Amino acid sequence: MIEAQAVVVAVERGLARVRISDRQDGCGRCDEPGGCRSVRIAHAFKAPEEEFRVPDTLGLQAGDRVLVRMADGAPLRGAMVSYGLGAVLLVVGAGFGHAWAGAGQQDVYAVAGAGVGLGLAIAINRLLHFSRAWRNRLHIALVRDEGGCVRHNEREGMA
Repeated sequence: MIEAQAVVVAVERGLARVRISDRQDGCGRCDEPGGCRSVRIAHAFKAPEEEFRVPDTLGLQAGDRVLVRMADGAPLRGAMVSYGLGAVLLVVGAGFGHAWAGAGQQDVYAVAGAGVGLGLAIAINRLLHFSRAWRNRLHIALVRDEGGCVRHNEREGMA
Protein backbone atom coordinates (compact mmCIF):
# COMPACT_ATOMS: atom_id res chain seq x y z
CA MET A 1 0.00 0.00 0.00
CA ILE A 2 1.08 3.54 -0.76
CA GLU A 3 0.32 5.91 2.10
CA ALA A 4 0.62 9.64 2.61
CA GLN A 5 -0.40 11.87 5.50
CA ALA A 6 -3.03 14.46 4.71
CA VAL A 7 -5.08 17.16 6.36
CA VAL A 8 -8.81 17.49 5.66
CA VAL A 9 -9.48 20.95 4.23
CA ALA A 10 -13.27 20.64 3.97
CA VAL A 11 -16.07 18.07 3.82
CA GLU A 12 -18.82 18.65 1.26
CA ARG A 13 -21.63 16.26 0.27
CA GLY A 14 -19.86 13.10 1.41
CA LEU A 15 -16.50 14.04 -0.12
CA ALA A 16 -13.49 15.07 1.94
CA ARG A 17 -11.20 17.62 0.29
CA VAL A 18 -7.69 16.72 1.49
CA ARG A 19 -4.23 18.25 1.13
CA ILE A 20 -1.24 15.94 1.27
CA SER A 21 1.00 17.13 4.10
CA ASP A 22 4.04 14.89 3.59
CA ARG A 23 4.53 15.23 -0.18
CA GLN A 24 7.84 13.76 -1.27
CA ASP A 25 9.21 14.61 -4.67
CA GLY A 26 11.16 11.79 -6.26
CA CYS A 27 14.33 10.30 -4.84
CA GLY A 28 15.80 13.56 -3.54
CA ARG A 29 18.74 13.50 -5.98
CA CYS A 30 17.32 16.05 -8.44
CA ASP A 31 20.20 18.53 -8.26
CA GLU A 32 23.02 16.03 -7.66
CA PRO A 33 25.24 14.80 -10.49
CA GLY A 34 23.37 11.96 -12.16
CA GLY A 35 20.02 13.11 -10.78
CA CYS A 36 17.25 12.87 -13.34
CA ARG A 37 15.35 16.07 -12.49
CA SER A 38 12.19 14.09 -13.26
CA VAL A 39 10.08 16.00 -10.76
CA ARG A 40 10.91 19.30 -12.44
CA ILE A 41 10.10 17.83 -15.83
CA ALA A 42 6.81 16.44 -14.54
CA HIS A 43 5.83 19.88 -13.19
CA ALA A 44 6.94 21.82 -16.27
CA PHE A 45 3.49 22.13 -17.78
CA LYS A 46 1.25 22.01 -14.72
CA ALA A 47 1.90 22.08 -11.01
CA PRO A 48 0.56 19.05 -9.12
CA GLU A 49 -2.89 19.35 -7.60
CA GLU A 50 -2.66 20.69 -4.07
CA GLU A 51 -6.05 19.35 -2.99
CA PHE A 52 -8.24 16.50 -4.16
CA ARG A 53 -11.53 14.90 -3.18
CA VAL A 54 -11.89 11.45 -1.64
CA PRO A 55 -15.10 9.78 -0.41
CA ASP A 56 -15.53 10.44 3.32
CA THR A 57 -16.37 7.15 5.01
CA LEU A 58 -15.05 8.24 8.42
CA GLY A 59 -17.26 11.24 9.26
CA LEU A 60 -14.38 13.71 9.04
CA GLN A 61 -14.26 17.43 9.73
CA ALA A 62 -11.97 20.17 8.45
CA GLY A 63 -8.61 19.99 10.21
CA ASP A 64 -8.60 16.22 10.83
CA ARG A 65 -5.39 14.37 9.99
CA VAL A 66 -5.76 11.19 7.96
CA LEU A 67 -3.76 8.75 5.89
CA VAL A 68 -4.53 8.50 2.19
CA ARG A 69 -4.04 4.93 0.94
CA MET A 70 -3.80 3.56 -2.58
CA ALA A 71 -3.01 0.04 -3.78
CA ASP A 72 0.57 -0.45 -4.99
CA GLY A 73 -0.23 -1.07 -8.66
CA ALA A 74 -2.90 1.63 -9.04
CA PRO A 75 -0.63 4.54 -10.09
CA LEU A 76 1.06 2.35 -12.71
CA ARG A 77 -2.31 1.19 -14.11
CA GLY A 78 -3.51 4.78 -14.27
CA ALA A 79 -0.35 5.97 -16.02
CA MET A 80 -0.38 3.08 -18.49
CA VAL A 81 -3.95 3.83 -19.51
CA SER A 82 -3.50 7.61 -19.57
CA TYR A 83 -0.19 7.75 -21.43
CA GLY A 84 0.26 4.27 -22.90
CA LEU A 85 -3.13 4.19 -24.59
CA GLY A 86 -2.48 7.60 -26.17
CA ALA A 87 0.93 6.57 -27.48
CA VAL A 88 -0.31 3.24 -28.86
CA LEU A 89 -3.38 4.69 -30.58
CA LEU A 90 -1.34 7.56 -32.03
CA VAL A 91 1.11 5.11 -33.64
CA VAL A 92 -1.63 2.70 -34.77
CA GLY A 93 -3.63 5.59 -36.25
CA ALA A 94 -0.57 6.84 -38.12
CA GLY A 95 0.06 3.33 -39.43
CA PHE A 96 -3.50 2.91 -40.69
CA GLY A 97 -3.43 6.38 -42.25
CA HIS A 98 -0.19 5.58 -44.06
CA ALA A 99 -1.52 2.21 -45.26
CA TRP A 100 -4.74 3.70 -46.69
CA ALA A 101 -3.04 6.59 -48.45
CA GLY A 102 -2.54 6.80 -52.17
CA ALA A 103 0.86 7.33 -53.74
CA GLY A 104 2.50 10.58 -52.59
CA GLN A 105 -0.04 11.22 -49.80
CA GLN A 106 1.31 8.89 -47.12
CA ASP A 107 2.57 11.68 -44.84
CA VAL A 108 -0.70 13.62 -44.84
CA TYR A 109 -2.76 10.50 -44.16
CA ALA A 110 -0.32 9.36 -41.46
CA VAL A 111 -0.67 12.70 -39.65
CA ALA A 112 -4.47 12.56 -39.99
CA GLY A 113 -4.51 8.96 -38.72
CA ALA A 114 -2.29 9.91 -35.78
CA GLY A 115 -4.71 12.73 -34.94
CA VAL A 116 -7.68 10.36 -35.07
CA GLY A 117 -5.86 7.84 -32.87
CA LEU A 118 -4.92 10.50 -30.33
CA GLY A 119 -8.47 11.87 -30.34
CA LEU A 120 -9.82 8.37 -29.71
CA ALA A 121 -7.41 7.92 -26.79
CA ILE A 122 -8.54 11.22 -25.27
CA ALA A 123 -12.19 10.21 -25.62
CA ILE A 124 -11.55 6.81 -24.00
CA ASN A 125 -9.66 8.43 -21.11
CA ARG A 126 -12.51 10.91 -20.57
CA LEU A 127 -15.02 8.05 -20.49
CA LEU A 128 -12.86 6.11 -18.03
CA HIS A 129 -12.79 9.17 -15.76
CA PHE A 130 -16.56 8.81 -15.35
CA SER A 131 -16.53 5.02 -15.08
CA ARG A 132 -17.22 3.89 -11.52
CA ALA A 133 -15.70 0.44 -12.24
CA TRP A 134 -12.43 2.01 -13.44
CA ARG A 135 -12.25 4.42 -10.49
CA ASN A 136 -12.81 1.53 -8.08
CA ARG A 137 -9.74 -0.21 -9.53
CA LEU A 138 -7.72 2.92 -8.68
CA HIS A 139 -9.35 3.13 -5.26
CA ILE A 140 -8.07 5.80 -2.90
CA ALA A 141 -9.18 5.41 0.72
CA LEU A 142 -8.92 7.57 3.81
CA VAL A 143 -8.00 5.91 7.11
CA ARG A 144 -7.48 7.38 10.51
CA ASP A 145 -3.92 8.39 11.29
CA GLU A 146 -2.17 5.99 13.70
CA GLY A 147 -3.35 7.86 16.81
CA GLY A 148 -6.84 8.29 15.37
CA CYS A 149 -7.96 11.48 13.67
CA VAL A 150 -6.31 14.31 15.54
CA ARG A 151 -7.72 17.80 15.21
CA HIS A 152 -5.04 20.06 13.74
CA ASN A 153 -4.93 23.64 14.97
CA GLU A 154 -2.93 25.56 12.37
CA ARG A 155 -2.94 28.86 14.27
CA GLU A 156 -1.14 27.34 17.22
CA GLY A 157 0.90 24.85 15.18
CA MET A 158 -0.24 22.01 17.42
CA ALA A 159 -1.58 18.57 16.61
